Amino acid sequence: MSTPPTTVTGLLARLAALGGRPALTWYGDDGERIELSGAVLDNWVAKTVNLLAEEFDTEPGSTVVVDLPVGWRQLVWALAAARCGAGVVLLDPTTDPPGHAAADVVVTSRPLRWPDVDEIVAVALPALARRFDGELPDGAIDAAAAVMTYGDAIGLDPAPGAATPLTLLTGDGGPSASTDADAAGRVLVRGTGTVAQVLSACVAVWSAGGSVVLTSAATAAVLDAEPARQERLVATEQITRP
Repeated sequence: MSTPPTTVTGLLARLAALGGRPALTWYGDDGERIELSGAVLDNWVAKTVNLLAEEFDTEPGSTVVVDLPVGWRQLVWALAAARCGAGVVLLDPTTDPPGHAAADVVVTSRPLRWPDVDEIVAVALPALARRFDGELPDGAIDAAAAVMTYGDAIGLDPAPGAATPLTLLTGDGGPSASTDADAAGRVLVRGTGTVAQVLSACVAVWSAGGSVVLTSAATAAVLDAEPARQERLVATEQITRP
């Protein structure tokens, strides 16, 4: 196993190297399942970087609030903001109140709760949503429609030569499982912690060359209550570390 990456750019290169192999499988509420290969996840991050850079001039020194619950979209936006070199503030709309207007950009599933922020990206949470199903503040960008218009590779790099450390996302301790051989397999990550804890767990698995099966908190509760269902999930997804 090669040395685990220490930067966001290095992590994205590792994901891209997975090619068509799964990097992230998301089990949301109501039976929602989304699978992203390493190449596709890297493409999503690149598209999102392009949007942040071109629409908002996001770059080193910017601050991006990612106000989204645990899920594949939250992971993509956090990685993209960090790839821009921006400071990333993670909030969870299920538990955290809106923050302050100091952010340069707020990426959120509750755009009307940020009346003092001019630069807002509204994110629809359902996997197949083609638009944000709700009222948008004046000037807000609908992520569901906008992201898909950007290229699959980063165009004008907002942070050329920057080596944004993974600790920007995972805290000073970094990805705690990055050298754990078990993390190199197919790992079940339960979305029951804070958004920062879940992001850190996913980064740790990817850093070790592994693949993540991520569940929402509600789905995790169902699996805990129904061991047979979890056994089926482990078998179906070929999970090596439940």
